[in-house]
Amino acid sequence: MKSKDTNFSDVMTIDEIGDEHVGTSYDTPLREDAFSIDDDLKIQLIEKHFAEIMHILGLDLTDDSLKGTPKRVAKMYVKEIFSGLNPANKPKIALFENKYNYNEILVEKDITFFSNCEHHFVPIIGKAHVAYISNGKVIGLSKLNRIVQYYAKRPQVQERLTVQIANELKNALQTEDIAVYIDAKHLCVSSRGIQDVNSATVTAFYGGKFKEDTTKMEFLKAIS
Repeated sequence: MKSKDTNFSDVMTIDEIGDEHVGTSYDTPLREDAFSIDDDLKIQLIEKHFAEIMHILGLDLTDDSLKGTPKRVAKMYVKEIFSGLNPANKPKIALFENKYNYNEILVEKDITFFSNCEHHFVPIIGKAHVAYISNGKVIGLSKLNRIVQYYAKRPQVQERLTVQIANELKNALQTEDIAVYIDAKHLCVSSRGIQDVNSATVTAFYGGKFKEDTTKMEFLKAIS
């Protein structure tokens, strides 16, 4: 994946970047003033602009079924499916001493997540499998799920999502011994463009001991 400083203008067009699902950075591209307004104002502004989009499409916003849609979409964007953009929603992580001296792999598998492709704003639906080997500290199991959900709830590309989860686990658990494996379907592939409903995308990250063949195979066998 290219760094965010790479200029694609001489390599790929905007449409090509979207259709080829190319990401441009390991960090979610955010403006410095991304959180200068509060959620309530964001909802108001998105509601206004989404109503205009619906109007341009020719929809009748006086219809009982449609007139509440702009506000519903705005609240969904800010409070739900893109809530992972806001650092205030980052899960609080508490570490505990590994008093039972468990030093083998711990795997949390089949974590279902819903994200959105940043190129077309349509869903990515998948499962994440994460694992770590304790470096003297352990984490509550539900926090592993929450970390996945936090980074999924933002416009994404799958490679970035994989790396962001891995980096967060490394920082939280203070260990390099981390594995992340994601298997997902992209509706930007199945519902538009090539319209391939059967393909799926797999990405993986292996750090520390998980780079060793024996440990990696143990992880892959556990999630198979």
